[in-house]
Amino acid sequence: MQGSEITEEEQVGAPQKKKIFVAGATGSTGKRIVEQLLAKGFSVKAGVHDIDKAKTTLPGDNPNLQILKADVTEGSTKLADAISDDSEAVVCATGFRPSWDLFAPWKVDNFGTVNLVDACRKRGVNRFILISSILVNGAAMGQLLNPAYIFLNIFGLTLVAKLQAEQYIRKSGINYTIIRPGGLRNDPPKGNIVMEPEDTLYEGSISRDQVAEVSVEALLHPESYYKVVEIVARTEAPKRSFVELFSSIKKG
Repeated sequence: MQGSEITEEEQVGAPQKKKIFVAGATGSTGKRIVEQLLAKGFSVKAGVHDIDKAKTTLPGDNPNLQILKADVTEGSTKLADAISDDSEAVVCATGFRPSWDLFAPWKVDNFGTVNLVDACRKRGVNRFILISSILVNGAAMGQLLNPAYIFLNIFGLTLVAKLQAEQYIRKSGINYTIIRPGGLRNDPPKGNIVMEPEDTLYEGSISRDQVAEVSVEALLHPESYYKVVEIVARTEAPKRSFVELFSSIKKG
């Protein structure tokens, strides 16, 4: 699997649905990833914290959608059971909910992501897509006083937790694409996607629909392998193909 992209049908014979495990599938970005994967012909295993919420949030009565209980904070063994042997890739779109528990970001954005990677190892899954954030390495970028960096770290050093999870993924040997979007918008896309190398962007925003699109396209293009990409949308940016976008970034 490492040497070729995931395609929407087998090279020989009838089309076959590929199973992609999505963690955080009921989140604002995760549900869009699920919808776009289904639209591209993939079979999706939606890992969710709340089954009842998932039934009202995700597309109903779709034979290519399987909803599973999966809490990333409960360890890699249970996650490995949920991922099982029929998943070809994992997309991590989890995120903690702001609370007074200052350890929450570490439980979800750090340890939870690490648990997912370890679960992939147990199941032999060698493709991992992580939705992270720009400014995770803001300290090294000289952005300690950037209001966005300060705000995003208010709740338990969220960006630091994400950065350490990224580092774990990169050292794990798994075939990764780490996607760092700018500020997330719920409205439809405005402008075209701008993709830059890691530790480049310190401002800008992007529609969650476009973040989901980049996530799905990363599964389809080997040009995305072993790369960290930062994305925002700009109205003045030219429209570029995903092959062009991913090819413009060096492997990490």
